[in-house]
Amino acid sequence: MTTGSSDGWPDTLDGVIAAPDHHWVLFENESVRVVETSVKAGETTSPHTHVLPTVLYVISGSHFVRRNSDGEVLVDTRTKQPPYVMPPVQWSDGVLQHTLENPGPDDLIVIGVELKG
Repeated sequence: MTTGSSDGWPDTLDGVIAAPDHHWVLFENESVRVVETSVKAGETTSPHTHVLPTVLYVISGSHFVRRNSDGEVLVDTRTKQPPYVMPPVQWSDGVLQHTLENPGPDDLIVIGVELKG
């Protein structure tokens, strides 16, 4: 499946390919790809992308730190005011190359329904 090249990012950076210890496909057809993402407490993913629009369903939330390809912090939920509360369902237009660190005590587990086309 081609997920990145149309947006200028190589398919090799797709989360399932570039960070396979943290992403895996649960289901796929011509309309959607369902991906489970799991980042255990204390872990950080390899650099990767999520270029497709995605509905995210949070199974287990945690604080996280997202960094861009240069290592700059894009989001650190520990610094949000008022304190960050992870919504159980979220929308993402896609995320360019990044890493995701889970500094919290709980595993971060999310099911993403990526919309193709």
